[in-house]
Amino acid sequence: MTPILDQRSLEVISRSAEQTHRVGVRLGQLLRGGQVVCLEGPLGVGKTVLARGIGEGWGATSPVLSPSFVLIREHRRPAGRQRLLHVDFYRLEDPREAESLGLEEWLEAPDAVVVVEWPERAASVLPSEHLRVRLEFADGDRRRLLFTALGDAYMPLLQALRRALFGG
Repeated sequence: MTPILDQRSLEVISRSAEQTHRVGVRLGQLLRGGQVVCLEGPLGVGKTVLARGIGEGWGATSPVLSPSFVLIREHRRPAGRQRLLHVDFYRLEDPREAESLGLEEWLEAPDAVVVVEWPERAASVLPSEHLRVRLEFADGDRRRLLFTALGDAYMPLLQALRRALFGG
């Protein structure tokens, strides 16, 4: 069933991996720290492509790659203390494994942006308030990206993303 979009939701149809990447760049440019972005969707839908764009837009000095074998990769900007953590829960066998990663410290850090792939595999360690991005296959190379602000703190980010992508 297709959700009814409201002020807490934003739908984007991407026609290519490059466009998905550019949407990520726009989102990354808006992230300031203390924010969590959760990327959901099936294998191969473009979560890492979006995360790579987020890292580029945020200003990471190293490319955002899939952290599947290390679970967490830390990225920095050329200057300042801010960090971007790219987390991938795909390989977790049990949600309790995520508790041993020390992620709680990062999730509460005002100078850290946390991007999580496969958040549903360890939802218990993640804050209830975050920006959720659900990626789905559409037809051909097209993808449907549904951004949802979970919590009032993420409404300004969603509104800024709406303006950055569509103007107004």
